[in-house]
Amino acid sequence: MQTPQTGQTTTNLQANLYETDFYAWTQQQANLLLHQEWNQLDLPNLIEEIESLGRKERQELRNRLSILIGHLLKWEYQSAKRGRSWLNTIRIQRLDILELLAENPSLQAYLQEVLPKAYLKAIALASGETNLPLKTFPPNCSYTLEEIMSDRFYPGEPATDDLME
Repeated sequence: MQTPQTGQTTTNLQANLYETDFYAWTQQQANLLLHQEWNQLDLPNLIEEIESLGRKERQELRNRLSILIGHLLKWEYQSAKRGRSWLNTIRIQRLDILELLAENPSLQAYLQEVLPKAYLKAIALASGETNLPLKTFPPNCSYTLEEIMSDRFYPGEPATDDLME
């Protein structure tokens, strides 16, 4: 269908809005869905955005897992430098991962799959922040997912009681 003012099709106008004002496009698409105006939807871009949402959730899980493991490595390999900041990062990443999994239960299966990739990023983080050589860390993750996610797991020497309170 062409509009009288521009001669452009509705699809062209939607694609243009998608490129020029993404927020307005999302509101338009939501309204079209709400009113079941199926033939007016910008399907190519809508499909792309829905697929992208799933990738973003997986990416967030992978990044949070990397940060968590990186801090567990720092905790284990630089025990003399432990502090509340590392402890808080470990705790917050665990909580955020649990929240992400509660909101997206199907991502639970992705944890085991992504562990090797997350570990590679984790050793890069730990090495970069501790100045320890990469070869200091095992080539494969020595922690299980159960340990990584356990609020009782802090690898290496026990921490002082005042730090853990």
